[in-house]
Order: sequence, then structure tokens, then C-alpha cells
Amino acid sequence: MSLERRNVIFHIDVNSAFLSWEAVYRLHHLGGKEDLREKVSAVGGDMAMRHGIILAKSIPAKKFHIKTGETILEAKQKCPELILVPPNYGLYEKCSKAFMDILRRYSPTVEQYSIDEAFVDMTGTEGLWGDAVTAAYRMKDQIRDTLGFTVNIGISENKLLAKMASDFQKPDRVHTLWHNEIEDKMWPLPVSDLFFVGRATAKKLFNLGIHTIGELAHADPHLLKVHLKKHGEVIWAFANGMDVSVVQSEAPANKGYGNSTTIAFDVTDASTAKLVLLALAETVGTRLRAAKVRAEVIAVGIKTYDLSYASHQMTLQNATNITIEIHRCACQLFDELWDGSPIRHLGIHSSRVKDGFNMRQLDMFDATDYEKLEKMDAAVDRIRGRYGIDSVKRAAFVGSPIDHMSGGISREKRTVDYKKVRVN
Repeated sequence: MSLERRNVIFHIDVNSAFLSWEAVYRLHHLGGKEDLREKVSAVGGDMAMRHGIILAKSIPAKKFHIKTGETILEAKQKCPELILVPPNYGLYEKCSKAFMDILRRYSPTVEQYSIDEAFVDMTGTEGLWGDAVTAAYRMKDQIRDTLGFTVNIGISENKLLAKMASDFQKPDRVHTLWHNEIEDKMWPLPVSDLFFVGRATAKKLFNLGIHTIGELAHADPHLLKVHLKKHGEVIWAFANGMDVSVVQSEAPANKGYGNSTTIAFDVTDASTAKLVLLALAETVGTRLRAAKVRAEVIAVGIKTYDLSYASHQMTLQNATNITIEIHRCACQLFDELWDGSPIRHLGIHSSRVKDGFNMRQLDMFDATDYEKLEKMDAAVDRIRGRYGIDSVKRAAFVGSPIDHMSGGISREKRTVDYKKVRVN
């Protein structure tokens, strides 16, 4: 009688990724002497550009209760001596690729979950790498010895438990969380530590007298559904270690494409706002065309000076990926939505994505030559792909402080001039 083979799933998470990658680069490529990972330090955006939040922090910074996502001002109030370094996404993308390349040496089934974490299906690889724990230590140590930064690896039968395990004691650790270990290792943890339980959900659970994952696991699923709807059933299953999702080496198709940007100054006039929307339409349209898809729904989001947010969307008669058409719709939505309050953040988002085949319905009252616009966009895409995104720029942006290709990772975060940055 043969026993059914148990799935073996790894979740690999880079410890303090952005900060670790910055520290390794400064130590090994810039001749730095201090390791940022051992200092009270953080990677933070540019306050002058209004991206002033903490993106990553060192383990020593945790002692001062510095949190990812809080403002630089809040972090500095907690620790005035906090060492802040600017983000460099170009560097992080290279580090992420090198990290993923090592993972793919161990298994062909690697799902990149984010820039600094991945799931790997290690089922059936025992003959190559040994048992799960042995393989995890080998993988972890190879990443550390080859690339210079550390990771945590969680091991279990499914993705949920593997991810939970990787969040146990850090850094540079391997942890298991098999089903028979849930009661001892996971149930005593605060319910807020469970994947998919955010602040709002945790508050509702506290009001129900549920404070630990174990208490959630033993709660009445019907009661949870009454108070939390479908989400209650999901987190109850998670608390009991249930997860049927599989590791996907091929990323699923995007359900929508969008970009947003925080503007360096308060926008108080419609013409400037619409210029920002044109810059966003450029990047959204480029992404749609690169994916060979069109969007049927366009939405615009506005965040004002007081951080209040509002959005509005419209369904198009014909799905599109044409920059000017996206911009025209965005401007219409903006005019319907904006109340005149100073704007600090704008976004364009698309949804209901269709394949790229053009099935445009003719309109006898619309004389626009869409075929010509498509050819123009395609030509611009080819030129920018060959010579860089600044090789073609619309005249409206000449002399303007607005980046003509806005959204996503802003330019000041993509590279850092280390000649202007003090490296200790």
C-alpha cells in the first residue's frame, strides 16, 4: 500500500528587501563601511515630491515602532536619528531578477508573488535536493552567499501556511508549518497576523471577542458570514489552514491596467489636471497596447489636499487602447467628478479588458479616424521602445513640470545619483 505524496510548497521572502538590497549595493559596489541593516535606518520617498513615506525599514528600526507606510515625519518623530536613504527601483528590479533566477534552479514552478517574494512548488524534488528543510537551507544559504542578502523560507503543504511560516522569527530563517503544527505554531498568534486580516477586519473580530487565530478557527462560520459576509468564510478557512490555490508559474492575465501619480504641487486648475491625465493616459495606453488588449471601462480617481478620495467610471461603446481616446474619456470623467478642491493625486484605471482584436462599432456621427490614431500610437511605441521614452514627447509637455509619461514608479525612484548621496 503506497502513501499519497504530500505537497511541498515554499514561500521565500526577502528580509527588509529594499533596505537589504540598498545595503548590499552600498557595501559591495560603492565601498561603504556601514551596513544599513544593522543601523536604525529606512528607505523613504522624497518629501519634496510628496512621496514621503517609509517603504522599508531595518530590524533595529522596529524597536522604535517605525512602520512601513507611515510618513517620514511620523518616523522621524519616533527616532530623530533615523538614517533615511532614497529608493532606487532600478536596482531593486535587478536584485529581484537575480533572486528569482536562483529559485528557478530548484524548481520549474515558481510564482513571483511580488518584487521580493515568491512561491515555489518543491513537490517531488526530494531526489534532487533532499527533504524539504534540507532543500530550504540550501536555497536560503545560496541566496545569501551569492547575492549578499538574506531571506526567510516558510514550508508547508499549501501556499497560505507556507506564507504564514515565512513570517515567523526573522531574519535568515527556515520555518515549517505543516497541518499538524497549526495548533501549536499558528493558533496562539494574534488574529491580526493572519493573511487577509487587515485593520478593519481585525477590529470587527475583536468586537466579536475573537483575538487569536485559534479563536477564529473555532468560531461559528455562520456568525462570521453574518458580520463579515464572504470574507468571514475565507478567513475562517485560512485560520484552519485551508487553501486550495496552486503555485502558478505563468502569471494570470491582468483584469485591468492603470497608473496614478502624486503631483509635486497642489493642482488648482483643470488645464494642469488634464495635462497630468494625458501623461497617465500615455502610460496606460502603452501598457494596454504592449499586452495586445483593449479596455471597455475607464475610471478616474482624484485625491485632494486633505487626502479625501473620489472616483468615477464610464463604460465605452468600443473597447480601446488609443491614448487620445483614453484621455478624452478621462477628461470627461474629471469634469463630472472634480469639485474644485486642490488636487494632490490623480489616477486612470481601466477594466473589463478584451483581447486586442478591433471590433469597433461604426458611428456615423463620429468622424474620428481611429485607424490613423492606432497607427500613430504604434509608431510612437516603436520609437520609444528603441530610443527611450523621452525620444517622442507631445508638444503640450515642452517646458511643463509634468512628466509626459507619468504613473507607476516615478523617475526619481528609478535611479539614484550616488555621487550626491553620502555613503558611509
